[in-house]
Amino acid sequence: MNEKSPKKIDHIGIAVSSIEEVLPFYVGSLKLRLLGIEEVPAQGVKVAFLGVGESKIELLEPLSSESPIAKFIEKRGEGLHHVALGVTDIRKRIKDIQENGVEMINHDPVPGAGGAQVAFLHPRSARGVLFEFCEKEEGAVPKG
Repeated sequence: MNEKSPKKIDHIGIAVSSIEEVLPFYVGSLKLRLLGIEEVPAQGVKVAFLGVGESKIELLEPLSSESPIAKFIEKRGEGLHHVALGVTDIRKRIKDIQENGVEMINHDPVPGAGGAQVAFLHPRSARGVLFEFCEKEEGAVPKG
C-alpha cells in the first residue's frame, strides 16, 4: 500500500433522528457492539460508534436544528451519510488530493469524535458521495 492510500474504511456514518430510538436495532437485531457515545459540539452532533470487525458504524444525531446532520435529515431523510477513510498524515493527504483537483469542504483538519482529526471531501468531486478523511491514534475509541 502506498503512503497516500487510505489505511482502511474507518467507519460508515449514518444520520439518525435519535440514537436512543435506533440503538435497539443495531445492538439487539444486528448484534453490533456499542463502543461508546459522545457529543461533538464542534460538529453539532451526538455520535454512537458500533463495532463491525476492524471498522465501525457511526450513528450521527443532530444536537440542534442548525446542525448539518439535521439539515441532511430534513432534505434527504435518515440514512447513509458518509464513508470515512482512515489515513495517516491528514494534512499531507488534503494537500495531495487538492493538487489533483478534488474539492474539499475542510481545507484543514477539524476535531471529530474519538479524538480524531477529520476533513470532508466535497460530494461534487466524488459523484455525490461524501467522503471523510479520518486520522486518529491507534486504539482510540469514543468517550462513553
